[in-house]
Amino acid sequence: MQRLQAFKYELMPNGEQVRKMRQFAGMARFVFNRGLALQKEQYEAGEKKLGYAALCKQLTGWRNSAETPWLRDGPIHPLQQSLKDLERAYANFFAKRADFPRFKKKGQRDSFRYPDPKQIKLDQGNSRIFLPKLGWLRFRKSREVLGVVKNVTVSQSSGRWFVSIQTEREVAVPAPTGGAVGIDLGVARFATLSDGSYLAPLNSVRTHQAALRKAQQAMSRKVKFSNNWKKAKARVQKRQAHIANARRDYLHKASTTISQNHALVVLEDLQVGNMSRSARGSAEQPGRHVRQKSGLNRSILDQGWYEFRRQLDYKLAWRGAHLVVVPPHNTSRTCPECGHVAAGNRRSQAHFACVECGFEANADHVGAINVLRAGHARLACEVSGAVRPPAAGTHRSDSGVAQRRA
Repeated sequence: MQRLQAFKYELMPNGEQVRKMRQFAGMARFVFNRGLALQKEQYEAGEKKLGYAALCKQLTGWRNSAETPWLRDGPIHPLQQSLKDLERAYANFFAKRADFPRFKKKGQRDSFRYPDPKQIKLDQGNSRIFLPKLGWLRFRKSREVLGVVKNVTVSQSSGRWFVSIQTEREVAVPAPTGGAVGIDLGVARFATLSDGSYLAPLNSVRTHQAALRKAQQAMSRKVKFSNNWKKAKARVQKRQAHIANARRDYLHKASTTISQNHALVVLEDLQVGNMSRSARGSAEQPGRHVRQKSGLNRSILDQGWYEFRRQLDYKLAWRGAHLVVVPPHNTSRTCPECGHVAAGNRRSQAHFACVECGFEANADHVGAINVLRAGHARLACEVSGAVRPPAAGTHRSDSGVAQRRA
């Protein structure tokens, strides 16, 4: 099968190359924002939105205009790719996969992309890459680039520049190894497997919270946009990047280990946005336990559940294995022995004790077992062509709508 894979490295540019990369990222941001403003004008005028081809014609006019002649100093393809990103953002919005596109800000996810592999030269022996209007750039080569280069993205993060090389290559699909496993995601335990093992949480934010708070307080005392404020902001960004890198490294190691040892992985379809919603309420109806809920929200977002699911998805596919996602309703309230569902079954955050048969176990382990069973039931229904089964602890009414048991 054809495998698309990206290899990311830190660049080691000289001063002139850094200046040009900042300039090119600013051009891509300007084109995106101007295209978005034009689309909004079209909508307010009651006209249809412009397609990618029409936006590219507008880009040609901007490059030849006396107002923005500096757009001619940058490569044309990255600017066109910025418009393609805008077109994709609109498509995701109309498909209800994302919110409405927003204007980009300087210093936030600055990047630009070269889509034409004919203009890119990769010299792995000398750890360097040639990009149009940038020349040869050295990078810190941590592993070999496998496959044929398809496109290259240059991005900036916390004052450092990175190059992401996407390649394509033919690989044989291996036979999956291992059995099936259900995973219950949580805060006290990051991931509890149905075989009884579990992964402890990293809690990257909690570990570095004191240092991050200190850096943020120091920045708040500086005059905004002064040189000292910019230095303090760079220290905050460096600390935040360290937290994100530690979390990403942990998730990669965990997802790689699980994908290598299992042919089927079943996960809960957790709605992280709903779980981490603020409890503050409104002025008329203020919420309760706001501080406790904010701490829980911080812990939930610190785990990186969605990124863990995303990594498991493509890593299992690479190894010929499968990922199944099931509803999380009542998975930790259903007894795996007798099937009784009750809120009283879960005596505490960690203790499960069935009020019907007396079965006792760790609540997260029980949840993982029920998740695995729900995954097997869903696969059986998909194979037989039947309707998807209801979640654990639900029943179907006469109208066919799944409802929770009282």
